[in-house]
Amino acid sequence: MVNPLTSELLRDFTERGLVHDVTAGLDQRLVADPAISAYIGFDPSADSLHVGHLMGVLALRRLQLHGGRPVALVGGGTGMIGDPSGRSAERNLLDRATLDHNRAAIGAQLANLVDFSGKSGALLLDNLSWLGDLGLIDFLRDTGKHLTVGYMLAKESVKTRLEGGLSFTEFSYMLLQSYDFMMLRKLHGVELQMGGSDQWGNITAGTELIRRTEGENADGAPHAFGLCYPLLLAKSGAKFGKTAEGAVWLDPARTSPFAFRQFWMEQDDESIASLLH
Repeated sequence: MVNPLTSELLRDFTERGLVHDVTAGLDQRLVADPAISAYIGFDPSADSLHVGHLMGVLALRRLQLHGGRPVALVGGGTGMIGDPSGRSAERNLLDRATLDHNRAAIGAQLANLVDFSGKSGALLLDNLSWLGDLGLIDFLRDTGKHLTVGYMLAKESVKTRLEGGLSFTEFSYMLLQSYDFMMLRKLHGVELQMGGSDQWGNITAGTELIRRTEGENADGAPHAFGLCYPLLLAKSGAKFGKTAEGAVWLDPARTSPFAFRQFWMEQDDESIASLLH
């Protein structure tokens, strides 16, 4: 018999159908301290979020309503590499100036959706602040040794790209994202990473890196946790928020208010219940 969830946050997420995978011990940790800090990473490949990002943004907001502290990490460093998760081909890499512009624009949008005010307000961070000066030798010696190639190759995000060709640049993304989690824990006390189900491999790699570098608590409980919510998919199987004309952006300069409204009005009846969650 499955033990009932006792933390308010996980009960809320579960009732809404927002739990796809979760690492062991999170429910007990949330009961002990609902004011946990949790982060979600946002890819600065464009200067606006789109409706597909709303699941993550609302997860941060709901965490905040339950007493947790949201951390939005804009990947100014990893954005120069590219995440292979959920992609069929390697994307074009962006230059520093474009990433800086996109990061600022995304931060302004997030400020309209998550509360950044006060001592317990959300944090907006950029992983370039620690990846920018990271030495290659130090990184390989102190971090790379903890995750084996076999472990990384077993992840679905990597396996699905191997036949079509996966550069070492993208292959290294998992290790860098794991390093992000470790640094967020050290610098800001972040214990939980959340993301879409296509991020499960990267998230669990992060919890594993922290386990191997820090060990476990005296009671055997882990120091870090992961939670994935289901990806919203259209009937075609494509990620939610994509249309024949492209993404449906949150920026009214990129997607007009009329087009934004029409996108929601045109959703089929079968999708309404999950969207309302």
